[in-house]
Amino acid sequence: MSIFERYLTLWVFLCIIVGVALGHFLPGFFGAISAMEVARVNLPVALLIWFMIIPMLVKIDFAALGQVTQHWRGIGVTLFINWAVKPFSMALLGWFFIGYLFRSWLPADQIDSYIAGLILLAAAPCTAMVFVWSNLTRGEPHFTLSQVALNDVIMIVAFAPIVALLLGLSAITVPWQTLLLSVALYIIVPVIAAQAIRRVMLASGGEAALQSLLKAIQPVSLLALLATLVLLFAFQGQQILAQPAVIALIAVPILIQVYFNSGLAYLLNRWAGEQHCVAGPSALIGASNFFELAVAAAISLFGLNSGAALATVVGVLIEVPVMLSVVWIVNNSKGWYERGLKVKS
Repeated sequence: MSIFERYLTLWVFLCIIVGVALGHFLPGFFGAISAMEVARVNLPVALLIWFMIIPMLVKIDFAALGQVTQHWRGIGVTLFINWAVKPFSMALLGWFFIGYLFRSWLPADQIDSYIAGLILLAAAPCTAMVFVWSNLTRGEPHFTLSQVALNDVIMIVAFAPIVALLLGLSAITVPWQTLLLSVALYIIVPVIAAQAIRRVMLASGGEAALQSLLKAIQPVSLLALLATLVLLFAFQGQQILAQPAVIALIAVPILIQVYFNSGLAYLLNRWAGEQHCVAGPSALIGASNFFELAVAAAISLFGLNSGAALATVVGVLIEVPVMLSVVWIVNNSKGWYERGLKVKS
């Protein structure tokens, strides 16, 4: 993990300060940016999000799908957590904490929007940072690659239906046209573009050229993320200043779902007899979120000023420190994990 990635939470905090300040002192400028929309898609933000997502997707080799059977138990556990547990557990946590327990402390007109942001955050598994987490747990690299490639394929067809189902259960009107446009813009187009770039680099210079490109464009992705956050907080600044506790309250269900899903995946892998080098990345993939997609979809569906956009940004804020704590737990429980495998065998 680079120093820039390691201190991502610090940069996000700085983006909060810069964004809120700019929004306060330059309201006309950011109002003009907010108005640059086509079919409810903000064009400057869409461009920044492409710069976020495409460099990450260039890393994915979909040929790795041929390896999914090598660690079928770990693959099965992770798929179960990602697609059958995490979106629904997050929705339940959102309904309980945001819709009920914290309701009196939150803006009444944003309750449903906050819940929608949490659902968007949990409806797609992470595709990029999990390579960092896997490396820190000495995870099996072929498992991680094949699992991420498989999740990306599933995401193309499953993201919109799951989001629509859970938003419908939350009594939130689902703008299907905008939702499908978000899937096209922020999943399908980036996947196609990234794979085209990958093939061109491999054809022209082989693996060395691809790795050189990945090293060069990695900072672009993070810088685009931070620039997007500055825009978000410029629009959310007044709400944050009025109720700074909102961020802390939104963070509660996110924290619970991370530890719940990572712990469940870890225990299920142990019960299934999977190796620790697979169980570690399985737990981390099961818990982490594709927050770039969540931010993009929240902006498209509900707007830059929405509670949904703010909720997804809170996910970015706590992603790195929380996932590093999960890495620590996985690494320090290796002995306990492997003793359980010996007893089972």
